[in-house]
Amino acid sequence: MTRQNRGLNLKEFLPYRLSIVTNRISASFARMYSEKFNLSIPEWRVMAVLGQQPGLSADEVCSETEMDKVPVSRAVTKLLDKGLLDRDFSGDDRRRSILHLSEAGYGMYAQIVPLALSYEEELKAVLTADEQSQLDRLLDKLSV
Repeated sequence: MTRQNRGLNLKEFLPYRLSIVTNRISASFARMYSEKFNLSIPEWRVMAVLGQQPGLSADEVCSETEMDKVPVSRAVTKLLDKGLLDRDFSGDDRRRSILHLSEAGYGMYAQIVPLALSYEEELKAVLTADEQSQLDRLLDKLSV
């Protein structure tokens, strides 16, 4: 059988392999902030984006996180209920909400960021400096 018609071997299929790696990494980090801060993955992603870019709408959060509207909407609702987000409305368009981390949200964000950076360092520690640079370049290339 030639390579062209040999079928699909998931263990060699790049999209599958990348998905497995990202799922494992995301789940491992999620256990850390879920247990300590009672946040879901979508909730943390919303907080992470708003921590860097306050004043986004929910649609803009969707774009920045590349998440669908439903999980973002649910995460925003939960974060509002937990007092971790504040929501204002645009003066130009009252249908457009503007999201910011609340004071409590910034406090939690400030606690999670060092954990995230430490976790990233642990992940990178298995790679040489050259491998880290190469991985960054390859990810940039694949992200286009």
